[in-house]
Amino acid sequence: MTQAPAARLLDVTRLASRAGRNLTGVDRVERAYLVHLLSLDTPLFGLARTVTGYALLDREGLAGLLGRVDGRQDWGREDLLARLGRRLTPMQRRADADLRRLACARASRIGLRWLLRRRMPEGVAYLNTGHSNVSSRVLRAVRGIRDARVTIFIHDTIPLDFPEFQREGTVSRFREMLYRAGRHADLLIYNSARTMGDVDRILARRNLAARGIVAHLGVDRPKPDPAALPDGLPPVRPYFVTLGTIEPRKNHALLLDVWEDLARADGPVPELLVCGARGWRNETVFARLDALPSGGSVRECPGLSDGAVAALIEGAAGLLQPSFAEGFGLPPVEAAALGTPVVCGDLAVYHEVLGDIPVYLSPVDRVSWLKQIKNLAREDGRISGTGTQSGFVPPSWRDHFDIVLKVT
Repeated sequence: MTQAPAARLLDVTRLASRAGRNLTGVDRVERAYLVHLLSLDTPLFGLARTVTGYALLDREGLAGLLGRVDGRQDWGREDLLARLGRRLTPMQRRADADLRRLACARASRIGLRWLLRRRMPEGVAYLNTGHSNVSSRVLRAVRGIRDARVTIFIHDTIPLDFPEFQREGTVSRFREMLYRAGRHADLLIYNSARTMGDVDRILARRNLAARGIVAHLGVDRPKPDPAALPDGLPPVRPYFVTLGTIEPRKNHALLLDVWEDLARADGPVPELLVCGARGWRNETVFARLDALPSGGSVRECPGLSDGAVAALIEGAAGLLQPSFAEGFGLPPVEAAALGTPVVCGDLAVYHEVLGDIPVYLSPVDRVSWLKQIKNLAREDGRISGTGTQSGFVPPSWRDHFDIVLKVT
């Protein structure tokens, strides 16, 4: 067991950048770390990149950031410095300004090393859980603290394994981030054994080998909130949900194809609710969604609260996730925790976490998806014998942190 650190320094750059937007799976991990570390007695600080440099937050500042992320407090007004961030959204500029208001200390880019050496105790443990701010400048600054330890969470290698699904420029940035992590981290955390194997394979190309541990993500049982649903939801007829950013690797195109097949067949057509924000490089799917008739069997439902989404999943005939790739894949685990049937792509990480609970199908086998959806589309929205057990217990954050904090 590693000796307990004198303090922990959690990078919250990604979390602050999500101001005004729903949290993604990686964002939720950073938030979970913030919540848990705030509950401990170990001295805690936060680091965030801003338009003008870096903000260092103490425990009180981090609690204030969490309150804003959770919506318990409003983000403040943007300041003059935030307006320098021309690529930032209005909400991100407000968050940038609030980071300076919440900071116990600030530094320019070149002053970060001096700031951390002055304010951080020897033996501090730096934690980066969001793939953001893993820069040479930050890692060198942390290494400037005597006996400091660096731990980085790697969620997946999808940008390198499926570059055709990525935004322009993101593949090279991710590659260099991963190699920096492999060179400089004392420990890499992985959400699955599959992710660890993928990272080891990629690092070996540069003759790098980093110490790593596997800790499945904690999944709190979702709390359905039917009162948060807008008018018209949930549908009266049986329906299915697919959840996640509308990006190519999520394979929404297959589901749209299946629903076209259903519409051409005899009999009632269940409804498909597409829950998630529009992403990138998916113009054909966006055009198909835009062309959907009002009141049809496919409905796009962006911007719903967590409670509203959980209410839809709880009442659905099934959660459909035909993804080509996932780092961990939270929606199927959350659906299983609610007792909702899961049909998903035949991915190793799903097998690792969910075992025989889902129905696994090839993400290109349109005929099998059509058949399975027809089987699940019963009047009561549920069937028995799908492999879904109401007693499924998802991985817990307590178990996750029991693994991680023993060695960080």
